[in-house]
Amino acid sequence: MQKAQTWRELLGTILSDSREKQRLSDELGVTPITLTRWISGESDPRPQNLRHLLDVLPQYREQLLDLLRDETNLRELIEPLQDNTDKAIPSEFYARVFTARASTTENLRFWSTCNLILQQAIEQLDPERLGMCIWVVRCMPPSGPFNKVRSLRESVGLGTPPWGGNLEQQAMFLGAESLAGNVVTLCRSGIIQNLDEEHNLIPASRVEYEKSVAIYPILYAGKIAGVLLVSSTQYNHFLSQRRTSLIQNYADLIALAFEPEDFYAPEQIALSIMPSHTEQKSYFAHFRQRVTDTMITAASRHQPTNYLAADQEVWQQLEAELLQIPVHEQQQ
Repeated sequence: MQKAQTWRELLGTILSDSREKQRLSDELGVTPITLTRWISGESDPRPQNLRHLLDVLPQYREQLLDLLRDETNLRELIEPLQDNTDKAIPSEFYARVFTARASTTENLRFWSTCNLILQQAIEQLDPERLGMCIWVVRCMPPSGPFNKVRSLRESVGLGTPPWGGNLEQQAMFLGAESLAGNVVTLCRSGIIQNLDEEHNLIPASRVEYEKSVAIYPILYAGKIAGVLLVSSTQYNHFLSQRRTSLIQNYADLIALAFEPEDFYAPEQIALSIMPSHTEQKSYFAHFRQRVTDTMITAASRHQPTNYLAADQEVWQQLEAELLQIPVHEQQQ
C-alpha cells in the first residue's frame, strides 16, 4: 500500500472499511458524513474531536501526528495533543524527598513522603489535567493460618478532576481479582490501555471514570511492598514509553517511603479475592468511628494507642471480616 501523503488521505484509507467508519462515528459522536467531509477537506475537526480521533486510533497516532504537523491550519491544534510529559523526575526533587524523609518523624514519614511524591508525579503525568488518579497501594501485614499477605489496601491517593484531590477517604481493599493483585503476585508491571475492551482479558477491579490504567510494583531487594497505581480518564494514555518510564521511576522513588520490614518476599504473598468496592462501602461506612472506639477501648484497658496504630488495627479487622464473605456471595 502506498504511503499516505496527508492525514486526510490516511484517514480515508482507514475508513474505507465501512465497519471501521461506523465504529469511529460512534466513538467520536459525529455522523459518517462529517468523517467524509474531514477526508475531502470540506471541514476540519474540532480540537476535542481531533484529540479523540487520536485516542481511538492508537496504532496510527504517531503517523497522524506527523501528517497533521504538515497542515498549516491544524498545526496549532496538535501542539497540546503531543506527549509533553517530562522525560525524568527533576534532580532537585530527589533532594527534596531525601530532606523530607530525613527530617520527618517516624509516625508521619510514610504519609508525608508519599504525599510529596504523588503531588509531583501527578503534575508531571497529567499536566493538562485531563483526569488522573494515583494511589500508593500497600500490602496488608501477613495474617491467617498460613501467615501470608492476603490483600492490598489503597493507602495514599491524589487525583485531578473528575476525581477529588485527596482520595484517602475512598480507600478500600484490592485482592487477587484486581490488576494490582496480579502485579504484586507476579512482581511485574501491568497496563490496560482500554478497560472497556480488555476487561475480560486481564484481572481488573475498575472504578468510575477509569478508561486506562498502569500499575508498577514497589520493590526493594527482590521483595515487594505494594504498587503504584495510575488511572486515567483517557483511553490509551499509557502508550507513550516516556510516560510509562516516568511512572516506573516514581514507583522506584516511592519505595523510600516504606521501611525494610514493609517489603515481602514472593513466597509470603497469597492474595485472596476481595469483594468489589461497591460491596465494601457498607463496611467502611463507620470506619472513623471504629478507629475512635479502638482508641477509647485501649485507653480504658490502660494500654493507650496512637491514631496510626488504631487505624491499622481497624484495617486488619475489616480485612478479616471481608475475607470471611464466601466468593460465591461476592459475585451475586
